[in-house]
Amino acid sequence: MNEQHTYRVIVRGTWEGLTEQARARLLAEAAEHGMASMRFSEEGSLSYEPVPLKHFSMRYVVVSDAADGEEMAGAIAEDRAETALRELGYGFAGLKSTVTDLDTMKINRKPASRR
Repeated sequence: MNEQHTYRVIVRGTWEGLTEQARARLLAEAAEHGMASMRFSEEGSLSYEPVPLKHFSMRYVVVSDAADGEEMAGAIAEDRAETALRELGYGFAGLKSTVTDLDTMKINRKPASRR
């Protein structure tokens, strides 16, 4: 069995070609998608600022084979984002992802004397 790694992926993009209905829904739901809503999850969490309604980000947790690496984790998250945004009827462009491998991330712990 292949070794699995857990990745945190932030997918960023730009709203594009939003219908008036989609724009109105995004503006009405903006309070639910602000800074406090930013969480990494398998299904993803959407966050954006309503003014200007231009950019958004989605945060995902992706578990995949370590051999496939960060590039595959980013591709999986971008695919999830595309699917979710299309299902919601939101137009978008320019998806780019930033990936962190939680299994290889170095944690700098403070010595007990400095806590």
